[in-house]
Amino acid sequence: MSTTPLEAGPATLDRIRQYLVGLKMPRALEALEHILRRLERGELSALEAIDALLGEELTLREGRRIKAALKMGRLLSIKTLTGFDFSFQPSLDRDRIMTLAQLDFVDRHEVVHFLGQPGCGKTHLALALGVEAVKAGRSVYFATLADIVSSLAKAEREGTLRERLRFLCRPQLLIVDEIGYLPVIPGGGNLFFQLVNARYERGAMILTSNRGFSEWGDVFGGTVVASALLDRLLHHAVVVQIEGASYRLRRHAELMPDNNRSRPITAPPPAPRRRGRPPKARSADNEANP
Repeated sequence: MSTTPLEAGPATLDRIRQYLVGLKMPRALEALEHILRRLERGELSALEAIDALLGEELTLREGRRIKAALKMGRLLSIKTLTGFDFSFQPSLDRDRIMTLAQLDFVDRHEVVHFLGQPGCGKTHLALALGVEAVKAGRSVYFATLADIVSSLAKAEREGTLRERLRFLCRPQLLIVDEIGYLPVIPGGGNLFFQLVNARYERGAMILTSNRGFSEWGDVFGGTVVASALLDRLLHHAVVVQIEGASYRLRRHAELMPDNNRSRPITAPPPAPRRRGRPPKARSADNEANP
């Protein structure tokens, strides 16, 4: 009469349990008896049972790693690409966003710009890409521009600016949210430039802004610092313009002023210049009698 795995070796099972405790594998220990029952019923082979046991433990550890990395990266509001309503933003190329989710831009140290009116999904997409990066084992840090500039200004006053810049250069992906929502403190543009310059071609970034690039002089306190920033931030860049309306206000769109509902924030390109002599002005008589 054949014996089952649970009946055949209680001493062996006890040792396995001790091994799992010693190896700090709580999830595998918890799943052990259930997997052995499946093995008894012939639902799993021996190799499949081992695979299932280790898989349970790996899932738990990976979940813990992701949770800790999200907390360290300040990704406290978890957003996903599956939770983004692409149908509400028809101007957005879904395939383009899914290509970004493959994270090649992180490896190439590129900058992704999400531009659009408040509520159109910029922060959601930035956070979702950050979550994808964490899942893939990349280090990520998320902060608003105001928080970053404030921390740099504090570090400068305390004589620790170099250490703070080094800290913000450590993550493989830095997400800077809400550029243009609040005025930058005096000197803040220069501090942010030092960070951008330190990360230039060394680390990837995602920036979200409700202001077009032509307005960055107003945001950062002058066209000189804005031009220096854009020189680096647009060199290896992907610009995603979202022209849709606010998702949060979709049920109250009729209450919004017409000029704020859905207008592009990037400046239109200048009209092409004519070659040769400008056309002669036509007199009123000529216009009446062509």
